[in-house]
Amino acid sequence: MPILKFRAYYEEDEMVYRDVVIRPSQYFKQLHDTILKAFEFDHKHQATFFRSNDKWQRGREISLAVYDKPYQAPPLIMDETTIGSEVKGPNQRFIYVYDFEKNWNFLVELIQVIKEEDPAVDYPLITRTEGLAPSQYGTKALLGEKFADIEEKYDLSRSEEGFSEKDEEGEDVGFDDAAVGEEEPE
Repeated sequence: MPILKFRAYYEEDEMVYRDVVIRPSQYFKQLHDTILKAFEFDHKHQATFFRSNDKWQRGREISLAVYDKPYQAPPLIMDETTIGSEVKGPNQRFIYVYDFEKNWNFLVELIQVIKEEDPAVDYPLITRTEGLAPSQYGTKALLGEKFADIEEKYDLSRSEEGFSEKDEEGEDVGFDDAAVGEEEPE
C-alpha cells in the first residue's frame, strides 16, 4: 500500500513546518490529531480542513463536526472521510484551520507518494520537524510545563530583575537608586 507524505506549514512562517506520513486509507481525524501533536497544540478547539488548489483557495470543507455557521455545501466529517478519497492529484493541497477564534492556519501539501509502507511503522508518523512551533497560548507553551512548575515553586515573579532584597546572611540590603551606576572615586 502506498504512503502519502504531507508537509504542514505554519501559514505565518514557511520555515516552520512538519512532515507527516499517513496511509491513504486513514482518516482526516488522524491527520488532524497528528498535526496538533506535531505543533504541540491541545485538542480543545474546533477545526476544519479545506481542499485547496495551487493558489491556496478554499474548496470543499472536511470538518471535525458540523458547526453552527453557514456552509455553501454540507461539510464532510473528518471521522468519516479518508485521506485518499480527497487527494485528487500528485500535488494536492489542503488548508487546515484550528481554533476559529485564534484562527491558526496551516498549509498542508502532498510532497511525496511513497510506493511501499514500512510494516514496522505505526502510521501516521511525524518524520520531520523544522522551526520553532508557534506558541498556542503564550510563553508557557514555548517554555514548557517544567518552567511553569519551577516558576511556581520558587515564585520567580516576586523579585525584581533577579535581585534579592537580602544578602546571604538574611540581612536587608538597602540599594540606593541614585548610587547605582555611579563610578567609585579613584
